[in-house]
Amino acid sequence: MRMIMFFLVGLLVHVIFFISIFDIYFTSPLVHGMAPQVSPLPPPASRLLLVVADGLRADSLYKPDANGSTRAPYLRSVMEETGSWGVSHTRVPTESRPGHVALIAGFYEDVSAVAKGWKENPVEFDSVFNESRHTWCWGSPDILPMFAKGASGDHVYTYTYPAEREDFASTDASRLDTWVFDEVKSFLQSARVNSSLMSSLQKDQNVFFLHLLGIDTNGHAHRPMSQEYLENIRLVDSGVKELVSMVEDLFGNDGRTAYVFTSDHGMTNWGSHGAGHPSETLTPLLVWGAGVHTAQRVTEPQKYSDGYLQEWQLEGLRRVDVNQADIAPLMSSLIGVPIPLNSVGVLPLQYLNNSDQFKAESMYSNAIQILEQFKVKMAQKKETTLSFLFTPYQLLTESRQAEFINKARVLIQLEEYEEAISLCRSLIGHALEGLSYYHTYDRFFLGCSVVLGFTGWTSYVVLVILKTHASLRRPPTPTDQVSSKTLWWMGVGATLLIGMFLIIQRSPVTYYIYCLLPVPVWYSVLKEFGTLTDLVRSYSSLPLGKCFGYFALVTFGIELLVLSFFYRAMLTVGLAVLSLWPLLSGLYSKAKFRSVSWVLCCLFLATFPMMPVVGREANIHIVTCAGVLSLFISTFYLWLARKRTTLHLTDRYLLIFQMLHVAVCAYVPTSTHSSLQLKQGLPLLNQMISWTTLGSSLFVPLLSSTRLFHRLLSIFLSLTATYLLLSTGSEALFPPVLSWLMFVWINIEQEAMLSQGISGRQELSTLDFSENIDITKIRQLKLDDIRRSYFFVFFIITAFFGTGNIASINSFDPASVYCFLTVFNPFIMGGLMMWKVIIPFIIVMCTFETIQVSTQLSSRSLFLIVLVISDLMALHFFFLVQDYGSWLDIGTSISHYVIVMSMTIFLMLLSLMTHILTSGRVSLWRTRKMHFP
Repeated sequence: MRMIMFFLVGLLVHVIFFISIFDIYFTSPLVHGMAPQVSPLPPPASRLLLVVADGLRADSLYKPDANGSTRAPYLRSVMEETGSWGVSHTRVPTESRPGHVALIAGFYEDVSAVAKGWKENPVEFDSVFNESRHTWCWGSPDILPMFAKGASGDHVYTYTYPAEREDFASTDASRLDTWVFDEVKSFLQSARVNSSLMSSLQKDQNVFFLHLLGIDTNGHAHRPMSQEYLENIRLVDSGVKELVSMVEDLFGNDGRTAYVFTSDHGMTNWGSHGAGHPSETLTPLLVWGAGVHTAQRVTEPQKYSDGYLQEWQLEGLRRVDVNQADIAPLMSSLIGVPIPLNSVGVLPLQYLNNSDQFKAESMYSNAIQILEQFKVKMAQKKETTLSFLFTPYQLLTESRQAEFINKARVLIQLEEYEEAISLCRSLIGHALEGLSYYHTYDRFFLGCSVVLGFTGWTSYVVLVILKTHASLRRPPTPTDQVSSKTLWWMGVGATLLIGMFLIIQRSPVTYYIYCLLPVPVWYSVLKEFGTLTDLVRSYSSLPLGKCFGYFALVTFGIELLVLSFFYRAMLTVGLAVLSLWPLLSGLYSKAKFRSVSWVLCCLFLATFPMMPVVGREANIHIVTCAGVLSLFISTFYLWLARKRTTLHLTDRYLLIFQMLHVAVCAYVPTSTHSSLQLKQGLPLLNQMISWTTLGSSLFVPLLSSTRLFHRLLSIFLSLTATYLLLSTGSEALFPPVLSWLMFVWINIEQEAMLSQGISGRQELSTLDFSENIDITKIRQLKLDDIRRSYFFVFFIITAFFGTGNIASINSFDPASVYCFLTVFNPFIMGGLMMWKVIIPFIIVMCTFETIQVSTQLSSRSLFLIVLVISDLMALHFFFLVQDYGSWLDIGTSISHYVIVMSMTIFLMLLSLMTHILTSGRVSLWRTRKMHFP
């Protein structure tokens, strides 16, 4: 009962630490209650047509092909004659929803949207569509509804195709774009005979939005260098040309239409996006029509040093780069609607072809709009902070704000437009810095609370280990009882003081949890102070040299694991060092064959972290080879074990069936990818086999014998079958090699026990998972058990990063899930990819469960050491979290902490699951009772 309570408390503490990172770093930056800002001067355009080519890379549009000709002749002519162009720089995560939010609402989405698959609004926000008189949208059901849902009133009209059309196995994904163009043409034609619609169209401040998903879908399915992707660009170019002609004709060539063509994100060469590679963050931007500068020739070298101008053969045309959020105020300025209230974009004046007064007034509106957000944010923080503790942002105090505003108005009245624009830019810079200042105002305070709780919990776990396994238990004394009462009253006093402080500051509920958690944790630590005192007193009897040696090795090992999150090659170094363990420990002389097997397996596994994470070409033949290797390993084991243990007939048939199933699953990816290449879609039989395999992967092993190696073999075959279906190349070899190393680890640990003189060692072939562990045989922890626990953590991290980097969204090839589905669904696809990562996890966890049984240790004992090691890593990453530098660096630092914390929580839950997976038994048929020798 105490163990279950300890497990639940530990789980709760880690869940709180895990959630804290979202309160500290991932709270929504949006505020509400600002007044809309718009320029008082008439706008140059009455209507705007926005075309977003989803997944279009800048170089794919701008760079000429091998023959020197352009893939988009109409858009190229716009760049060279009638419009302005540049590169729009997106931010991480480079996904469709965050990209569209930045384009249309002007701010960079917070991560809370990922919980809804980047589709729904976690927080309501303003947008150009919402501020427009009418907006008509055509495109994907994944993108359009969120802007209609966030709009006030019913002036945003959406037309979408069924979600089932977003199929990566489609014979021609460009038909998605053809559908959009056809619908828009039909809409414009119907306006000629519909007077009510025509009346709405002729009003000002209207927006037409085309979301074109075909390029993105073809990029995922065939890669950006494929003929399908490039042909789709040509189709979009011709579609835009025809559409512009129809719009101009409908409105009588009145010169009052502005056009914006861009993309939400790019795409890597291997057909994925989400991270911060230049191919993902650099997108095209073309603006032309009413109020926009025509092409401007330049003779002098431009300020850009990235080399793209020469590569794209555009050195003679002025290039104007923007941040993606800057496009929202640009569109607002062109049609004269208020800039979205939460926009952080800065109006790119180089695109505007208007008077200096219009530019200055537009820039002033932009500055006031961002300043309004700053004022609301400052007021909110001032209300919830004690006056003597509140520290305002010094560069933008209330007096400084008034000074900026008054001076800007005076300069505009004096027609000193350039100076006014410069002053407004300075005000925008200060306001954005101030927004960040108040958004992160409580970060240090919350961080200290979490660290205090973290260190307290880790200290408590260490004390529990020492108290249980270092013979430091002692009966309580009267002094201890007095100290305990004093501690209790101190804890109550601290709780009341902290609670009162938070109540006065009107802090959120979560703040109470983070600030009050350290109180009971440190109360528990100080309550065990006597244990620490006893340890200090008995230091003379401890093998201090050996203890410090182990401490140094574990410290080095933890640092190695931390580095492996940044450099996967460190896992290769670690495995190479681990391979020397039998030689350094003297096990080689006692078990040469097992030691050699250990060395070879470590070195084979060490090759995987050296392989490229992303960008590798699919090689289905390797998947087939991995299936053959799995069958060979299984057959070889059965041949070795035929004389050691007797296998019941039904168990033998089950293993044979599983081996045949692995053979089928090794063939299914070949069949599926062949069908997709021929554009015949996903075969129904293959899909049924895949889902059935996935659904039964954790059930089938429960039918097998609970004898140690028989159950492990059944688990290996069941999980390998699923892994093969989720593989596209060399990663399919990872589970067989990992499993072989785990098998050797189990065997060599028996030799390690023998060399340490631990009595009561059983033969592995006689162990049964279902047998109750004899409590009298459970031993106390030894220093070598720290090494076992570290090995486990190391192999868990290797399972994480061995074939890919889970911290990066674009590490996974969407083709991995094509045996299961080809229609875009972020939750199902993400779930399948996560299961692919979890499979090696389960293999390592089952091995650890086996070692606990074979080394006669309670699961609690080793798991506590694992908990300390993983918590030390998590604390390390908590200090490495940063909110400066590139967005990729910020995202990576946060994701590392989230991964380690998730791993700790996940290990607690997975240990329970693997216990059931190894020791549980389901009987579908009656068997004769057997007596094992």
